[in-house]
Amino acid sequence: MAAAELPNPNLDVALSPLKGESRPMREWLTTFHLASVVLDPYTNESSWILATAARIMRQFSGAAVRVNFLIACGPDDARTFLGPLADEFLVYCDPDRAAIRALGLSELPAFVLVQSNGTIPAAAQGWNATDWKQVAAKVAELTSWSKPSLPAPGDPGAFRGTPALV
Repeated sequence: MAAAELPNPNLDVALSPLKGESRPMREWLTTFHLASVVLDPYTNESSWILATAARIMRQFSGAAVRVNFLIACGPDDARTFLGPLADEFLVYCDPDRAAIRALGLSELPAFVLVQSNGTIPAAAQGWNATDWKQVAAKVAELTSWSKPSLPAPGDPGAFRGTPALV
């Protein structure tokens, strides 16, 4: 799904990090854009993209963007699913999928860029290297950063995602 088809998110929806206090999305956007990899830890499809997602996020770790995982579960399941990645990256837990709904997503995994002005200029749902590459290119353009190589050796073949809202 193209970003033009996604609505601007409700910036009042709360994002709850593993570490720290829950705050409205607008507060997380005051300084940096959000580059979110959205996963459902209860599906194979989200597990297939985990290593690729971490590689992409590491590429942007020093850029003016908050790279993060938005996980459709509570904190305990998020830590179990992500393992050491839960300590490496910012992780938001969304057990009731309110943030996922606010982003207008229909399939997971997804890669979504929310600009600090609250708009979504780029998003990809399911896994297709070309679509995720376009989101990464937009992140790189906005932050004047280098973009990751996509696809890279070890990345999975393209696949449709699972329903984002269950």
